[in-house]
Amino acid sequence: MVDLQTAPATAKSRAATALLAVLLGGCTAFGPLTIDMYLPAFPQIAADLGSTAAQVQLTLTACLIGLALGQLVIGPLSDILGRRRPLLAGLAVYAVTSVACVFANSVGLLVGLRFIQGVAGAAGIVIARAIVRDLYSGVAAAKFFSNLMLISGLAPILAPVIGGQLLKVATWHGVFAVLAAFAVLLFLGGLFGLRETLPVERRHGGGLGQTFRSIRTLLRDRAFVGYVLTSGLTMAAMFAYISGSPFVIQDLYGASPQVYSLIFGANAIGIVAVAQLNGRLAHRVHSRTLLAIGVQVVALAGLALLAVVLIGGTDLGLTGFLIPLFVMIASIGMILPTTTTLAMADHPEAAGAASALLGSVQFVIGGLTAPLVGLAGQDSAVPMAAAMALMGIAAFAMYFFVARPAARKANAA
Repeated sequence: MVDLQTAPATAKSRAATALLAVLLGGCTAFGPLTIDMYLPAFPQIAADLGSTAAQVQLTLTACLIGLALGQLVIGPLSDILGRRRPLLAGLAVYAVTSVACVFANSVGLLVGLRFIQGVAGAAGIVIARAIVRDLYSGVAAAKFFSNLMLISGLAPILAPVIGGQLLKVATWHGVFAVLAAFAVLLFLGGLFGLRETLPVERRHGGGLGQTFRSIRTLLRDRAFVGYVLTSGLTMAAMFAYISGSPFVIQDLYGASPQVYSLIFGANAIGIVAVAQLNGRLAHRVHSRTLLAIGVQVVALAGLALLAVVLIGGTDLGLTGFLIPLFVMIASIGMILPTTTTLAMADHPEAAGAASALLGSVQFVIGGLTAPLVGLAGQDSAVPMAAAMALMGIAAFAMYFFVARPAARKANAA
């Protein structure tokens, strides 16, 4: 292990650390970039491929399911084969699949390609975290993860903005061309700038069997399941927003792709700001209290959003719609880090499996929710608002009636 507290910080080592941070930061950004960059192009894709809103939203669902399954498979695989080969393979497949998306001529083909793209992109997300654990410990690891969190926090802010600006000069095909180029750059960086970080003697042969045994143990913990489902239902509200907002904000409220991308970015900044506030409060306020506040705000803001849509329709204007939407989305920044902390606190021996399960459940529930927003067509904001409100209320109920009672019982035992 390398610990920056003890290792001498030469100019060469600092440069190598910075290069590694950029490379791994790019890998952790695959999720938000793959999900968010093409969102402003949803209406254009539907028109170009002669498909419906629900069909286009299935491309998002396929990607989310791919990201979920990929994390469960590729993470344990890298414990057997090492980090470098699975990472480079994932980057290569991602690049090739992105190029294929450029030439997709039907929504069915695009759905299939997006699933493969999600599986391949999961390699970067899972293995980046594993590489940091291989190389660093203690304070050094915490500092490095903080750097990665900054990059992964900026990615969802910048992705739709980049996508919206690309649509000024190119069609939706250009978005996937940029994703392909991004993967090629990371592949070259990994090929020439990344050594293997997991030596042969530290690899294990437990494979997927060991992973599933750890997951089975975790699923017997009622509090853990409650936290995971609270997190997953909250992410379902987020993905309902991600899937429905391009049509609602652009088609119903008349915003341009560029204005939509700025609105999306502002909401993402809200998440980052609340997450930073959550981190500052964590030293003074118990995590369960912060989570209780978060789920209550999300549920109330979801109901307010639904009320605005049902009572006023589009008569209240874009501003009236955006206020409760911003409050709800920003509050997610208090829920996600807190549920992760609480879920993993009692399972240090299975931190990897717990992390994979958290991420996978988020993507699966989100992926199943996303297409529901488009089933009623794209002429109303009610389906998106109703889905977000329902998921927010469900997250509230899951915490207060499952996770919190189980945690209190476990602490009293």
